[in-house]
Amino acid sequence: MKVLDAEFVKGFMRMADDGWRQGWHERNGGNLSYRIKPEEVESVREELIPGEWKPIGASVPKLAGEYFLVTGSGKYFRNVTIKPEDSFCIIELDGMGENYRVCWGLVNGGRPTSELPSHLMNHEVKLLASNGKHRVIYHAHPANIIALTFVLPLTDEAFTRELWEMATECPVVFPAGVGVVPWMVPGGRDIAVATSELMKQYDVAIWAHHGMFASGEDFDLTFGLMHTVEKSAEILVKVRSMSPTKLQTITPDEFRRLAKDFGVDLPEKFLFEKD
Repeated sequence: MKVLDAEFVKGFMRMADDGWRQGWHERNGGNLSYRIKPEEVESVREELIPGEWKPIGASVPKLAGEYFLVTGSGKYFRNVTIKPEDSFCIIELDGMGENYRVCWGLVNGGRPTSELPSHLMNHEVKLLASNGKHRVIYHAHPANIIALTFVLPLTDEAFTRELWEMATECPVVFPAGVGVVPWMVPGGRDIAVATSELMKQYDVAIWAHHGMFASGEDFDLTFGLMHTVEKSAEILVKVRSMSPTKLQTITPDEFRRLAKDFGVDLPEKFLFEKD
């Protein structure tokens, strides 16, 4: 089968295009990766031509031998559907999880996203935390969530509680809450390590003054998670624009009732009484 005819590749391309249409990927902003299933690799094996090994910049032994779809460094999400072979690639990791090689794509040269260490370190964390179910890591630049990193305390508690209060569905969609990474230089080991620590307990990490990082089982769930968090952030931005205070909101006891009815566990650390 041709790579571009494979359903998992079509899903990857659709998600990239959806993110572009939401306005989350200015210029070459954002990146996306997918841990390919073994049977999916075999379905496109005839088109895979391994290149030379290059260092990942991180060690991910639990992912040794795995294949990934990854957007390219400096590539534009708006071009994924019209120039797919130039915009992303399939990479293979070596037997130690320390090097990668491009097996398809990036036909005009280049390399995988500069955030590759962050993606792979977080894929490794979510592989273990989800018993192998999580396969998608997505980084985007949604404007409203970024705006909130300038006015809310940069804590998991502050962001989770405010986002939960903006829409009743939010604690059901991301019941574990969200984590917050203080500003760091993107693309390096420090931000990769900080994010992977948060991803041990959350599916969403907010990068201060930069964007959002999300993990999920498939393209729809991961995109839907990012979309839900950003929509909640948009509502909060509008609320704060209209008034510095809320006349009413969802209370801790109401969150507990919601959790009981929907069968989710909401951490008590987020259900504090506000002054």
